[in-house]
Amino acid sequence: MSEKQKTITSEISLTGKGLHTGIDVTLTFKPASAGHGYVFCRSDLPDKPLIHAVAENVVETTRGTTLEENGVKVATIEHVLAALNGLGIDNALIEIKGPEAPIMGGSSLKFVEALRKAGIKELDAEKDYFIVTEKITFSDEERGADLIVYPDDHLSINVLIDYNSRVLGNQYAILNHPEEFEREIANCRTFVFFHELEGLARMNKIKGGDMDNAIVILDRKVEQAEIDRIADLFHKPHIKANSEGVLNNIDLHYPNEPARHKLLDLMGDIALVGKPLKGKIVATRPGHKANTEFARLIRQAIKKANAKKDIPVYDPTIPPVMDVLEIRRRLPHRYPFLLVDKIIKLDEEGIVGIKNLTYNEQFFQGHFPEEPVMPGVMQIEAMAQVGGVLVLSTVPDPENYSTYFLKIERVKFKSKVVPGDTLIFKLVFSEPMRRGIVTMYGRAYVGNKLVMEGEMMAQIVKNKS
Repeated sequence: MSEKQKTITSEISLTGKGLHTGIDVTLTFKPASAGHGYVFCRSDLPDKPLIHAVAENVVETTRGTTLEENGVKVATIEHVLAALNGLGIDNALIEIKGPEAPIMGGSSLKFVEALRKAGIKELDAEKDYFIVTEKITFSDEERGADLIVYPDDHLSINVLIDYNSRVLGNQYAILNHPEEFEREIANCRTFVFFHELEGLARMNKIKGGDMDNAIVILDRKVEQAEIDRIADLFHKPHIKANSEGVLNNIDLHYPNEPARHKLLDLMGDIALVGKPLKGKIVATRPGHKANTEFARLIRQAIKKANAKKDIPVYDPTIPPVMDVLEIRRRLPHRYPFLLVDKIIKLDEEGIVGIKNLTYNEQFFQGHFPEEPVMPGVMQIEAMAQVGGVLVLSTVPDPENYSTYFLKIERVKFKSKVVPGDTLIFKLVFSEPMRRGIVTMYGRAYVGNKLVMEGEMMAQIVKNKS
């Protein structure tokens, strides 16, 4: 039986302090329709701007995940998204009266309890899984982080942390199935090392921090006077270290609670993929930066998978969106270097362009005289020109701009392109344009056969004259 998308039955609100700002914040979960996904609403601002919870909107990952869309930010959203993702809720509007989500004890438990109280209901639409079919890997050598997702028939997560701490040591946490999240992971609190507290407090990074909503780990011998001084800094009663190497104001829920919290954070950050996953994730020393970059890679894989399903069809009897004369007005290229004949589709997400090849192309005369083959660099150039038309379509006066390509990656040539072929190029935006820089993913077909693919980064620049 197919699974259905889910949302909540009724709206529900929680109030608590923001970890970084220290201000009181009210968060309200509201039901949403199928396909809505997770969307934050800054209800404290004029016009109540929306911020979509997708990896491309991540702008900060220090001590939490921050999203930004159209200049509006919302911070510390990982525990909220972990609760939604862990309960299998696909669609929700999350209104926040403040710049960040409330810390609510440092875990996802309060959010899970609120969502359960609101009720969870099925919608009349199938759950839109991304089923991992090949391994996807992210590595950050500087931080020692490695994240890999393997094909599997359901989501599972293995996490290993190692902070070279005698207290933590190597810790493992495992989520065998999302159904275990509420019972095994949701109540696991964030943690901080004792030596970090004063610096964070002095930098105003934890104005809402409280030694009751985080596990404070003593990774070195600390005199009681030092512990008392930090407690005074937070205006808290004096407390002592216990035998487990943590302050004795709280008891650990599990011996490996820090590792389980890292799994919780990862559950929240991979919600930024925008779809539920079926795959086995193995993560070594994950953190918000690595998690969100990993989510971005998975989103790129989704776009590639969708592109494979959506092979463009070229019908020469249908008038093009742009003929070669219009293309000449938009691109600076001229004979023998104008390599786009038609644009047959153009919208906000992507473009489809055509290049008709004849034996009279100059490059065929030398590549190769006895067996003419279109050079790979010319295929890339033709694709780049189609991408240039796409990028220039984002400005009202494209004739006053030029597109310069900054990077070309992961190009693969699948088959020869020869005289008589009609190349069909399809490019889509991989990420929203930022400061004039855009990333595109492109594929080239002859008929329904893929002949070339690759990723391109370009910059749009206004002409000097």
